[in-house]
Amino acid sequence: MQKVLLLSCSVLVSILAAAQELRPLTLDDCREMAVSTSRDLEQARIDVQMAGYDKKIARANYFPNVKATGAYLYNNRDIALVSDAQSELLCNAGTLLQEQLNANAANAIGALSGQMSGAMTQLMTAIQTNPALAAEYMSSPMWQTVLQMLQGVDPKSLAGLIPDIAEPVNAIGANIDAALHPDLHNVWAAAVTVEQPLFVGGKIIYANQMAGLAEKLAQARYDGAYADVIVDVDQAYWQIVSIAAKDKLAEAYADLLQKMVADVDASVAAGMLTESDALQVKVKANEAEMMHTKSSNGLVLAKMLLCKRIGLPLDTPIVLADEQLEVIPMPALLEEKPLDDIYADRSETRSLTLASEIYDRKAKVARADLMPQVALVGAYTLSNPNAFNGIQNSWDGGMLSAGVMVKIPLFHGFESVNKYRKARAEQKLYVSRLADAQEKIALQVTQQRNLFDEAAKKYTMAESNLSSAEENLRSAKLGYEAGVIPTNTMLGAQTAWLQAHSEYLDAGIEWQMAACLLQKVEGNYKNQEK
Repeated sequence: MQKVLLLSCSVLVSILAAAQELRPLTLDDCREMAVSTSRDLEQARIDVQMAGYDKKIARANYFPNVKATGAYLYNNRDIALVSDAQSELLCNAGTLLQEQLNANAANAIGALSGQMSGAMTQLMTAIQTNPALAAEYMSSPMWQTVLQMLQGVDPKSLAGLIPDIAEPVNAIGANIDAALHPDLHNVWAAAVTVEQPLFVGGKIIYANQMAGLAEKLAQARYDGAYADVIVDVDQAYWQIVSIAAKDKLAEAYADLLQKMVADVDASVAAGMLTESDALQVKVKANEAEMMHTKSSNGLVLAKMLLCKRIGLPLDTPIVLADEQLEVIPMPALLEEKPLDDIYADRSETRSLTLASEIYDRKAKVARADLMPQVALVGAYTLSNPNAFNGIQNSWDGGMLSAGVMVKIPLFHGFESVNKYRKARAEQKLYVSRLADAQEKIALQVTQQRNLFDEAAKKYTMAESNLSSAEENLRSAKLGYEAGVIPTNTMLGAQTAWLQAHSEYLDAGIEWQMAACLLQKVEGNYKNQEK
């Protein structure tokens, strides 16, 4: 499509330069300029491009949907997994434990001290009441050593054996408390997700087919706009040819009458004709001058219209290749085209056919909503803080996950069913419209072929009448110059010649336009460069 635009622009530039040099513009030149500058075609061309992009968008559904997501969240308050009282207990756990151990140790030492004092008292009493035993204890080195050890033990000195665990336990409790108070003022998260549909009831396939048909539909509409532009340019072109030929005809008629006025004035001066004869000729001469003025003005307006059609400024001087023709060329005779080929080429029937196919795919897409949908999903997520190894403020916590997702529609007020039925009804509607359009096109083609044949016959008759009028004018001119034919007869012959010549020009232009319209109704005007 870009190549087409570049080619059209290059053609436009070259033709503009040629127009400035007043090089005659052919009908093909005018068509190319109109195609390259028409806003309607430009809009239709953009619609084709948009449909192409929609086709590519639909095709993307065949591929995995990969997305990367990042997020940041600021919280003005933090969260705590324990209360303030519990947090204080954790932070002072070592101190409380140390105090409890010290208290328990003091109680145990006091009890032990009492037991040792009682045991010493009983031992001493036993030794004192039994002299033999006392003598044995006193003479035994072992018992002397034991007695000395018992007497040397201070129970209160055992309290020094309790270790100081307050600070390390408090540190452990503080660490636990910190873990139970995660820093969630600044939260960061990132994820890469992948989703690949495995089965969606054929929705992706039908959606791609719809997009392809929509592109063809846009192209068919472009061809319709293209045909309208061609016909408009042809009408403007041949209108200029017709008006230019009539302008030359009016000029020649006016010159002829001016010469006749001079001859009549000389005859009146010689007494051969009356003033009434002179006045009749002068009236006809004035009418001819007015006709020439009107045709000149009409030619200017017709050229302005063609300039508008082909994208030139309205005041651009242009000359057409067929503008100086005295004989309108015969259009090429066309072979009768089968109706099936016409239906295939006409933009209207193509559009309706494509529309019915689009709604058929639309119905299948709606039917796919009634089926289960299966998709393969996967993700890799990162967060800071994360809780993979306790709650940590770090990025060392990515997680890879994969699975299969199945969605089964159960009930939604028969929405999908009614969408399917609506699409089927729309398809039937366009099928009916297609049949109606085919009937109208068949009637239109038949009518236009009849008009083409009538225009050909009219052209033949007008050509014959022109030959007769020219021969009549030649005979009248010889008789007038010989003085055997009156002025009225000469004026009548000139008027008949002028009318026959004008009808001949009109018949030729009508035949050309009938051929152009027949080309259009048979669908022959299509842009060949897609």
